[in-house]
Amino acid sequence: MMQERRDILFISAFRTSFIQDDIDYLEKHFHLRILIGHGFMAAWKIMINVFRSDIVVCWFGSVYAFVGIFFGRMIGVKSVVMVGGVDAAKDEKLQYGIWLSSWRAKLVGYAIRHADKILVVDPSLEENLKRFAGYDGGNIVYVPTGFDPEFWKPLGLKDDTVLTVAIVRDRTTALVKGIDLLIDTAWKMPDTDFIVVGIDPRADLNLYPPLNMKFYPPVERSELMPLYRQAKIYCQPSRREGLSNALCEAMLCECIPVATAVGGTPTAVGTDGFLIPPAQADSLIEGLHRALQADESVGKRARLRIVSLFPKQKRETDLLHILNSL
Repeated sequence: MMQERRDILFISAFRTSFIQDDIDYLEKHFHLRILIGHGFMAAWKIMINVFRSDIVVCWFGSVYAFVGIFFGRMIGVKSVVMVGGVDAAKDEKLQYGIWLSSWRAKLVGYAIRHADKILVVDPSLEENLKRFAGYDGGNIVYVPTGFDPEFWKPLGLKDDTVLTVAIVRDRTTALVKGIDLLIDTAWKMPDTDFIVVGIDPRADLNLYPPLNMKFYPPVERSELMPLYRQAKIYCQPSRREGLSNALCEAMLCECIPVATAVGGTPTAVGTDGFLIPPAQADSLIEGLHRALQADESVGKRARLRIVSLFPKQKRETDLLHILNSL
């Protein structure tokens, strides 16, 4: 007889393309009850639906993860938390990271310590979680996000454009993503075109780009493809980062990466691109000049690196194995 499919309560405060990828895959194997939202009503819905579920899956360590895990433990519901970056950060200078809030830190700490499995997208996040949550990290497993090389692939010749993709809604996220450094760099490289996608047009960022830099609002994932295929350089000047999906997608499209050596970025780039120290405009300029002078073989190596390290099939296999083992 076929085993009955188990019920999973899938929780996230918001929806992104990589979260949707996980939803699409898990729906093939489980009965998925999806709760995307925030606020008191979201927490209430989580509490009610936990009692109708076998497993709680939470994308990002959050207050909502705490609600799902706390009430789930009362009745033996298993739990998985996927940690992406902001939920493993406590940067007082940038005012970035959920662990800055004392009351949220207590709830997230409980969720991290008591979840059956914590999935981190990069090993660099593990030590932060162990330190902030005050435990040995025995439930932490490295499961990076995965990418489809048959979808993300190059096409035709590239030009000397520098592309950056970053969802920026306020001054804090602009600084975290290093957009201020990129603007300083663009001013000093007037003969190079810069494109930044993901800037909320309603946000008051006090950023003043030069004429050779264009800001665009967030777009659908499919609309990024022609930009990845056009640009020779993909620049990731972040001060903090987990494992950047846009960086990996761009590398699959044979963009040459120039990125700061923070979080999971060194894992993604390795020696197949140009890693620079964070918050150093001079180093960023030097890295971009080197990338612009590099030949197309660097972009081809960058693609092969992502194909090798982060196949979509491996993430799907790992998720299924972990959830079935609970």
